[in-house]
Amino acid sequence: MDFIDYYKTLGINKKATANDVKKAYRKLARKYHPDLNPNDKDAELNFKKINEANEVLSNPEYRKKYDKYGKDWENAEAYEKAARTQNNNRQRTNNQNFSDNDFSDYFESMFGGQGAYKSRSVKFKGQDFNSELTIDLLNAAKTHKKTLTVNGKNIRITIPAGIEHGQTIKIKGHGGPGANAGPKGDLYITFKINNNTNFKRDKNNLYLDVPIDLYTAVLGGEITVNTLDGKVKLNVKPETQNGDKVKLKGKGFPFYKNEGTNGDLFITYTVQLPKNLTTKQKDLFTKLSKL
Repeated sequence: MDFIDYYKTLGINKKATANDVKKAYRKLARKYHPDLNPNDKDAELNFKKINEANEVLSNPEYRKKYDKYGKDWENAEAYEKAARTQNNNRQRTNNQNFSDNDFSDYFESMFGGQGAYKSRSVKFKGQDFNSELTIDLLNAAKTHKKTLTVNGKNIRITIPAGIEHGQTIKIKGHGGPGANAGPKGDLYITFKINNNTNFKRDKNNLYLDVPIDLYTAVLGGEITVNTLDGKVKLNVKPETQNGDKVKLKGKGFPFYKNEGTNGDLFITYTVQLPKNLTTKQKDLFTKLSKL
């Protein structure tokens, strides 16, 4: 998993003009704009990515640094400052007759007493990496471990229960290597939750449509419904109407990093009318309608 390529995000190459960048951004912004994709978490995530890419590539100064330093572009100013300082040091050495003590004092004032040689090795944190990880909704409902491959190395991470779609977590020290013995960057993982169930999730609450037949709706009865942790029996009240709702407290999605505390599960009844009635059944319904 590598850092996000802004050119790739906008679907352009490095030779793209400023006008090309603007056109590509506008096209994707229309495609993924939240107003045109309500409640679409994937579109919302893509919209954020293209905005981030446009912010860098539409700014000539940022783009110049990005093209020159690549993944380390955000540290460009620090690199350039260190290079200027080193160049000035060489010029001062050539143009002035510093004594050893003067030379040492100069760098002590600049770098807090680190000395001339250490000043030339300013430490920089490595590039942060960004990646996406897709997991199923049922897996997101429980704390579990997963092995990822980062730069050819396997790392094992713990994914807390209750992770949300679009949420990003930081794995410290698993980004790019630092410069001049600086610390490693961090790995930021953005989660995509694949909902392959009949549940609809809204933060920590779950919603489920449950079909019941006409006779159970009219007379009441017992049905079995699915929850995240198995099936439960539910008593349907007589004269239940289509669209009636019931709440199963604590049967929803777990709170993030607070496993054992859950939201609620809301059941919506959908009454299904009988089909392919026999003649006798039709007669009975006709008699019932006349009562």
